[in-house]
Amino acid sequence: MERFTKSKTMVFPREIIVGHSTTSQIAELCDRIGRGKSALVISDKKTKKLSGDEISKILTKANYDVIQKIVSSPTVGEVNKVINYASKKNIEILLGVGGGSVIDVTKLAAYELKRPFISVPTSAAHDGIASPRASLKHSKGSVSKNATSPLAVLADTKIIMKAPYRMLASGCADVISNISAVMDWELAHRLKNEEFSTHGAVLAKTAAEMLIENAEDIKEGREEASWLAVKAMIVSGVAMSVAGNTRPASGSEHMFSHMLDHLGPGIMLKGRRYKKPLHGEQCGIGSIMMVYLHGGNWEKVRNALKKIGAPITSEELGVSKKKIIEALVRAHEIRPERYTILGETGLTQDAAKKVAKTTGVI
Repeated sequence: MERFTKSKTMVFPREIIVGHSTTSQIAELCDRIGRGKSALVISDKKTKKLSGDEISKILTKANYDVIQKIVSSPTVGEVNKVINYASKKNIEILLGVGGGSVIDVTKLAAYELKRPFISVPTSAAHDGIASPRASLKHSKGSVSKNATSPLAVLADTKIIMKAPYRMLASGCADVISNISAVMDWELAHRLKNEEFSTHGAVLAKTAAEMLIENAEDIKEGREEASWLAVKAMIVSGVAMSVAGNTRPASGSEHMFSHMLDHLGPGIMLKGRRYKKPLHGEQCGIGSIMMVYLHGGNWEKVRNALKKIGAPITSEELGVSKKKIIEALVRAHEIRPERYTILGETGLTQDAAKKVAKTTGVI
């Protein structure tokens, strides 16, 4: 009989605090974690004023040795700056206070330093709040890297609801796109015998369905919307920890999104450039089309995104029809080792036009 040698490591947040005015609980949370009294609070200029200063003040009153560090963008250079700074100051715990970029820089620095970190989101634009992956910018778009899951998550919905609603809608779209990601994963399991985690898949789908079922309640100006979105994003992040990879939340729709990034900015309309599309917005539209290719209920995905207020057409996204088609045709180039509904050769120009037109994206 063959000896069983399989092993797997799953790292989850020890504590998750989500709700109204939870920032006041940060010192007690750090005390319970008990990883030392030297803390580095990482934020950007906006989130420092929004929450970083208050957190630093609370921790200082609780006898923590607190240092604040400003980061400007999710790049290798910024990560290295944090690593060098934290090493010199003998930092014992890192707190990422901000949006996805700040949290991604913090989790990568914590991963390299082998230090714990607490995720303190001030917005909910994508599902990286509790995931073990981080996205960094480079000259040709973005790249996803292995990182560490937060030791704890503290999400203050009173603060998160102050962020532009567009960011929250984008974060919801990112989680809803788990529907197509799991479909791709199941397909790869059937056709390529890729390792599959039933529990990871169920968690990812549960997070997506939570938002789809409550889409009517996710509206601008409602703190409950932040509550629902953040809970779903945390579940989505945990799904990736269970799987040990990003499969539960990243498939062909993410490849489509990354190819759009690679192809460049949005369209010009009457001399005015549209706002650059957000990652989750692109994934949401990608998911509509990928679920269609799978033969699934793409209308359900589209309708939920519409109710939430996320883009469902190329015009709403701010991307030309031509670029949507090109991204569909070339999306399979992004991660050729990851098998999806796009196959190994991708879509033809005609097939791409058909799926985009049929789903109303163009």
